[in-house]
Amino acid sequence: MAETTNTPVTVLGLGAMGQALAATLRKGGHPTTVWNRTPGKDADLVAAGAVGVASVGKAIQAAGPIIVVLFDHASVHATLDPVAGQLSGRQVINLTSTAPNEARELGMWAARHGIDYLDGGIMAVPPMIGQPGASILYSGSGAVFEEHRETLELLAAAEYFGDDAGLASTYDFALLANMYAMFTGFMHGAAMMRSVGVSASAFAERSTPFVTAMAQRLPAYGQIIDGGDYTQPIQSLAFHKAALDAINRATRDAGVTVDFVAPIKNLIDRQVADGHGSQEFARTIEELV
Repeated sequence: MAETTNTPVTVLGLGAMGQALAATLRKGGHPTTVWNRTPGKDADLVAAGAVGVASVGKAIQAAGPIIVVLFDHASVHATLDPVAGQLSGRQVINLTSTAPNEARELGMWAARHGIDYLDGGIMAVPPMIGQPGASILYSGSGAVFEEHRETLELLAAAEYFGDDAGLASTYDFALLANMYAMFTGFMHGAAMMRSVGVSASAFAERSTPFVTAMAQRLPAYGQIIDGGDYTQPIQSLAFHKAALDAINRATRDAGVTVDFVAPIKNLIDRQVADGHGSQEFARTIEELV
């Protein structure tokens, strides 16, 4: 049965993301109870109509689902273990950044205590919550997801991936790995350009359309990898080896460390040394698994 728009919600954890989630819930008309381990972070939320409480025990007395957005896996246990008995029969939606097996462990912990558990990976920064472009990926209890889908959609576009509590966070961390590689690639390039007097802002103006264009290659790489045939290369590993060798030299000439590009070069070098130089660059995934 779908929820009504005024379903009460409790938010445990008022870091930047927790505050953004609670503020969006309150703005959307949900009675919102908030708690944070360190006092004093709820002032703006209370002024907006949320109910601030001093203890987790008090927070979970409120009706409705409990959204947990804490620092890490250990902090989730530190917060919820003491009140596990009181949570029996309740619904917990964990949006803390936890690794996939940690999410699965929390799902099993919840089942042992009679808690209906939904895990989520937030694909947004706090200012994006409640705005177009934000998404949250979910897995675990399908019943919790369907019952509270309206509320979850208020926070961000919501997508459910099944009952494996660790699947959403696998997507989350895989996408974040992609993001961090992109960001550090930009910083590496900006460091090189600094050596010739070009600002990072100016480099970003040129980098953004280039990286956006290159991202259009991802579906083709995905098809090649899924097919498992690397013998008809678009560009061979040998070609990319020459490119990475040159990038490494240019990096050192610019007085920049090779911390970012060296691991990529090592992967390519190893494949070429093993006789795969004529194969497609996408074969690199086979060195990672």
